[in-house]
Amino acid sequence: MSRASDMPTPRPHPLAPVLAGLARLISGVQVRWLESAPASRQRVYFANHTSHLDAAVLWAALPASARASAAPVAGRDYWERTAIRRYVATKVFQALLINRQPTGAERTRANAEHVVAQLVDALNQGWSLIVFPEGTRGSGEEVAPFKSGLYHVARHRPDVELVPAYLENLNRILPKGEVLPVPLLSAATFGPPLAIRPGEDKAAFLTRARDAVCGLKTS
Repeated sequence: MSRASDMPTPRPHPLAPVLAGLARLISGVQVRWLESAPASRQRVYFANHTSHLDAAVLWAALPASARASAAPVAGRDYWERTAIRRYVATKVFQALLINRQPTGAERTRANAEHVVAQLVDALNQGWSLIVFPEGTRGSGEEVAPFKSGLYHVARHRPDVELVPAYLENLNRILPKGEVLPVPLLSAATFGPPLAIRPGEDKAAFLTRARDAVCGLKTS
């Protein structure tokens, strides 16, 4: 699944509620909505990134009506390593898989533009998106500066709500390099939607979006 146009019409897989329940069970996630509320309308959910569990847990934290048309944006290099991962990603999570590993400056710019085009195309088809603007997983100690993709998506589709979220403790439940989760509790906190402001430049918007995520940390 290399392009958004290859994505299926949103249709929950029979295993979706099973995997959503499993993700909530493994993570012990406590879901909070602060100055916002769950809704089935189209949104872009953006969050910090510290664990391979992040996309699954954030997806599972949404109500079923919203989850049915929410596509996590994930790296093809990880999710296409095995047939089982690829099936779960594309059929159950209905993920939009992107290329994260181009080489050379020109290829990097071209790939970034292609990724933005994929995201906008998916939104134009009616999907909601789950994105991690840091680009790669962090340590969990600090949220890294956001890459520019969220800004360009917001410019292309200013009508779509951008909902910040903060994920806590998932890096301890499934640390980098580990395959078995540690039984701990985690939290997914959603904040009030934001939108790009008239005349707001990229740096100001990305700083404001990152601050919105960081401000949801509870501990």
